[in-house]
Amino acid sequence: MTSLTELGVKSIRDGVAGGTFTAREVAEAFNAAVAEAAALNAFIVTTPDHALAAADAVDAKRAKGEDLGKMGGVPIGMKDLFATRGVQTTAASHILEGFKPEYESTVSQNLWDAGAGMLGKLNLDQFAMGSSNETSHFGNVSSPWKKAGTNAAMSPGGSSGGSSAAVAARIAPAATGTDTGGSIRQPAAFTGICGIKPTYGRCSRWGVVAFASSLDQAGPMARSVEDCAIMLEAMAGFDPKDATSLDMLVPNWEADLSADLRGKKIGIPREYRMDGTDAEVLASWDRGMEWLRDAGAEVVDISLPHTKYALPAYYIVAPAEASSNLARYDGVRYGLRDLPDGAGLQDMYAATRAAGFGDEVKRRILMGTYVLSAGFYDAYYTQAQKVRALVSRDYAEAFTQCDVILAPTTPTASFPLGEKTDDPLAMYLNDVFSVPASLAGLPAMSVPAMLNEDGLPLGLQIVGRPFDEQGVLNAGLAIQQRANFNAQPEKWW
Repeated sequence: MTSLTELGVKSIRDGVAGGTFTAREVAEAFNAAVAEAAALNAFIVTTPDHALAAADAVDAKRAKGEDLGKMGGVPIGMKDLFATRGVQTTAASHILEGFKPEYESTVSQNLWDAGAGMLGKLNLDQFAMGSSNETSHFGNVSSPWKKAGTNAAMSPGGSSGGSSAAVAARIAPAATGTDTGGSIRQPAAFTGICGIKPTYGRCSRWGVVAFASSLDQAGPMARSVEDCAIMLEAMAGFDPKDATSLDMLVPNWEADLSADLRGKKIGIPREYRMDGTDAEVLASWDRGMEWLRDAGAEVVDISLPHTKYALPAYYIVAPAEASSNLARYDGVRYGLRDLPDGAGLQDMYAATRAAGFGDEVKRRILMGTYVLSAGFYDAYYTQAQKVRALVSRDYAEAFTQCDVILAPTTPTASFPLGEKTDDPLAMYLNDVFSVPASLAGLPAMSVPAMLNEDGLPLGLQIVGRPFDEQGVLNAGLAIQQRANFNAQPEKWW
């Protein structure tokens, strides 16, 4: 029999439901795989007992003939940005180290209600700020992939690098991620897995540690389009506790999956052929167009003229919202408190935040506070919001000419850890293809396309209309079937 850790969400769910194996057997196999993969540093905290308890509950339901749920018997990794009752939730920061919430995030509760179990809390860039998973207080996450001919530790992408590494390494069949400017799609592309950011508001933000509230959105990361569709159905849904939650029924994305794209038009944005993009990335994009033509779609040229302004606008809006959201971490109510002898309240605030926040978080707080200050608010923040509106208008116009948009996910493949640590601008440019869809709140997905000459994965990105996750998933399925990407990293951990 195939090793249980080689199975994805659908295969595990159906195998448990059909009695091929028990949910406990699955949980035990993945718990063992997590323990063996400590060198990846993908998990901050492991919760084997949670995975086993959830598995036993599913097995008991099956014995009684009860419904097992959309994720029945599937153990997953939970990005450590989601509050989990009684389990440490840190956002990979020192300032929240040791914090154990008394409540459960809506997304994680939805998954437990659907029959999933938790293998542990996954590492990430601190407060989801980063593109390489090098800003975590708990150390870097290493990609399971290696560049051919070297033994250098490679970036799994960020901020959901622990999630992408765990899924690619087969130590979790799926994981939650969050995407603010590409933090599901970019790590998915770097590690050869699938990841979808749904329309803003599809998944509740309640109980998710906030970075930029008008951009943050939870989504699934898994090894196939089908698995992402299944998990997204379990995660999504209206939540009255979240004022930005969409009061809409969750579609049957899994049941309606179809790789037949006859009658569909695929938009190719001319502005995405940017200087500095790897030739192999552009070649994979051309191949993606051919795959979608083979699926019956018509490929059309479109324009997104404000693309070049999207990244600078994002790095004004996101830090501005971060500076506001992170003001709550002050050492008074929870988390770290640094109280020097004889210090007053302001001194405690300063000492706690200086000790508790990493350099990248401090950088973004400073940027955000600056652009929100009285003398610069109109010059920077107001202008960035105007650009955001123009980016959204570009997409609205483009979708009068096409059904979905195809683009690269990232301008390059993964890079060695440490290569861009001292160059924030180069790091920010990793998000150049993913940020525009985030600013517009659109559903967008990365699907693996091929390996480059260095043996590293490259991903293709599909962007859809608001609420059209089905169109995105269907185009992703068409690419998946034709790319036939089944490469795995060679185990070194």
